[in-house]
Amino acid sequence: MQLEQIWQDYSGALRGFLRKRVASEADVDDLLQDILIKTHAHLSDVRDPAALRAWLFQVARNATIDFYRVRGKAQGIQADDLWYGAEEEASVLSELEGCVTPFLAALTDEDAALLRAVDLDGRPQKDVAAEMGLAYSTLKSRVTAARAKLADQYRACCAMELGAKGEILEVTPRKKRCGGC
Repeated sequence: MQLEQIWQDYSGALRGFLRKRVASEADVDDLLQDILIKTHAHLSDVRDPAALRAWLFQVARNATIDFYRVRGKAQGIQADDLWYGAEEEASVLSELEGCVTPFLAALTDEDAALLRAVDLDGRPQKDVAAEMGLAYSTLKSRVTAARAKLADQYRACCAMELGAKGEILEVTPRKKRCGGC
């Protein structure tokens, strides 16, 4: 496993992950740098290459928790007050993250690129619309349509139990319909 290739493959997804949890882009950049350093220092600890993605996102979760823990201590806030229920959500999401690639490959190149940019890399839709030369409302419609196509593929392969707000609570593969992700 080469660090350069790993970072090329996962840095965009890690940036998107961090952007959803940290408001400042400068803090996201700092956290990404910390994750890169930790990856360099501890990559040899990863015995199973199939577990690499989950390991990287665990490093990112821990870096985010440490970030808020340090900031919270400076402001007199306890870390437990900031992170309720995150472990359960992260567990289910990490199972799904490895499954995204085959489903994206089944979409058109345009839909897959759009979802990679917006959902995996966490880039703002307004920025993506400007880069593509599209009206923001047009891009939003295309993202919604691409997400619906992706959701249809997931539903054909996996039964999902959703919470009241639409969050994924449990995923069960449909063995007859799914090639395994």
